[in-house]
Amino acid sequence: MLNKIHHIAIICSNYEVSKKFYIDILGLEVLKETYRAERMSYKLDLAINGHYCVELFSFPNPPKRTSRPEATGLRHLAFEVTQLETIIAHLNQYQIEVEPIRIDEITKKRFTFTQDPDGLPIEFYEK
Repeated sequence: MLNKIHHIAIICSNYEVSKKFYIDILGLEVLKETYRAERMSYKLDLAINGHYCVELFSFPNPPKRTSRPEATGLRHLAFEVTQLETIIAHLNQYQIEVEPIRIDEITKKRFTFTQDPDGLPIEFYEK
């Protein structure tokens, strides 16, 4: 029935700030950017290594996301990385805070968290 996850949709509070974060800092690739005047909304289709994965939306005055304590719903967005130290050093260049590295008690793999400009938890999980 299901083939794969097609994409993740993210609504941001400041389109330009989030666009810079996902493109310039995380390195996602722009597939298509659309402005929908009737909705006063941008839709930005993003990819990793040519694979469509994230839709970034802007809407006028979206409500803030509940993050802590954790609420029902999407918990976080996770990206696979080859080496955590590489992404941590990259994020540190932009003064983006990253949590200490942890070990997944089930897989024994290393991972860490940061957050996007709206507080959405972003996980980096080592390959």
